[in-house]
Amino acid sequence: MRKRGLVLPVALAMLLTACGPENDVPAPNEALRQHTSYFNLPAFLSEQSTELNRRKPAVEKQVLLRDGGLETERLTPTDWARELQIFQQADIDKPALRGLYLVDSVATPDGLLRRTYRRRPGVEQPVRQLLVVSRNGQVQQVRATVSQDNPLVYSSKTLELDSPNGQLSTYRVQGVQKLILFDSVRYAVRGTIGQ
Repeated sequence: MRKRGLVLPVALAMLLTACGPENDVPAPNEALRQHTSYFNLPAFLSEQSTELNRRKPAVEKQVLLRDGGLETERLTPTDWARELQIFQQADIDKPALRGLYLVDSVATPDGLLRRTYRRRPGVEQPVRQLLVVSRNGQVQQVRATVSQDNPLVYSSKTLELDSPNGQLSTYRVQGVQKLILFDSVRYAVRGTIGQ
């Protein structure tokens, strides 16, 4: 008898909830995605790697040497996922990082959407900032600043990917690293992908 008395209020509450306006509250998954998900960099890198492995373009790579000179080499990478692996360091779309970054979105007059993810004050995560520029949902540029600072090592690097029209065209890594008892080492690599 007591069970029947509980069923009616529960059924009534479910019915009232179901009858409310559909547009007032987004579906739980959408709300979660809107408020806790950042840019899915691994998926973007995977998509670009798959396309580059299919096309097999050559890349002109410039490397900054210790003496300040530039060395240029032309090669055809056979594994683009490996070639772009360093950019995985800028991935902030992990469950453990949800809520640790402030998100700022700005639409520019020329139709670009600039979304910046900044590490909250006091948060100790390597990715300080991630900028994603897109047009009509298609990523045009990704830029990240990654740093590490502890008693043994200081390092800071900027990672950039340019993909006008949705296809990766250039990528850059610039940085400095200082190990305890050693001099600072500066490095820079730029890859320009051929057609």
